[in-house]
Amino acid sequence: MTTPISESESALVEIFTDGGCSPNPGVGAWGALLRFGSVEKEISGYAASTTNNRMEITAALEALTSLKRGCKVRLWTDSQYLRQGITSWIVNWKKRGWRSSTGKPVLNQDLWQALSLVSERHQIDWRWVRGHSGHIENERVDALVTRTLQAGRAGKTL
Repeated sequence: MTTPISESESALVEIFTDGGCSPNPGVGAWGALLRFGSVEKEISGYAASTTNNRMEITAALEALTSLKRGCKVRLWTDSQYLRQGITSWIVNWKKRGWRSSTGKPVLNQDLWQALSLVSERHQIDWRWVRGHSGHIENERVDALVTRTLQAGRAGKTL
């Protein structure tokens, strides 16, 4: 599922995602920064009862769903769960009828199925970045998640 995209691609959408939950499980938020050339858009959402992993998947799902047509995408995440899940583990989950290697139902199956479906519309290069390491866009979406979480707890929307 990972499709390398050349640095010289002019029609490339870059997406930076993050999700968080405090406590985990508990209240959570997700955020994404979408960039096409010099145009940027931030999107985010809040959930009163969720998990960190659900918010990580939701960030990518919502960002990809927001694209109006199939695109070449470079998607950055600090979640190995998200990156490994969509690029590697999902193949065997599907073969086993959405069962893990231990035979248990795959956690977050609803989100994985939706993410798999929306991913088919795009050519995606899934990239991992270490969280809280000074990566400008990753820090930016982390701050967006924090603001969205605070706003959600206060009953407000961003």
